[in-house]
Amino acid sequence: MTATPAKPHRSSDPSRCTYRFANSKRCRLSAELGSALCSNHAPVSKSDDLAASLTGGLDEFTSAAPINQFLSRLLLLLAQDRIPPRRGAVMAYTANLLLRTVSVMDQETIAAGNPKNRPVQIVWDIPRPAREQDDLEQSPAQ
Repeated sequence: MTATPAKPHRSSDPSRCTYRFANSKRCRLSAELGSALCSNHAPVSKSDDLAASLTGGLDEFTSAAPINQFLSRLLLLLAQDRIPPRRGAVMAYTANLLLRTVSVMDQETIAAGNPKNRPVQIVWDIPRPAREQDDLEQSPAQ
């Protein structure tokens, strides 16, 4: 009887990612060259720092212009698949909330300032004068 060599177990394959999930199963993807992890589980390098590419040059989000620039950069990163869609949706929602508060902050600033700087209010529902009664009173009696 001849002995057949045992097949190497899949979990000990050195070309596979060494990441282990919570249930102790190993990732099935192949590892990147020079790394023991696949592209999904490899730590994010400093060159891919998304925060710097999203907020570079934007210090405060107190007006609509920096929020618009942030959303433009976010859209580009989403199109390049550098940000997961779920994370991008959360960031876009947060930017939407910031954009809504900008107009409220502007209104509060105007209201707190000089009353002359307040916007003019136009009232559209003023009752009309009763012209029919005026016409009846001015017409000559017959």
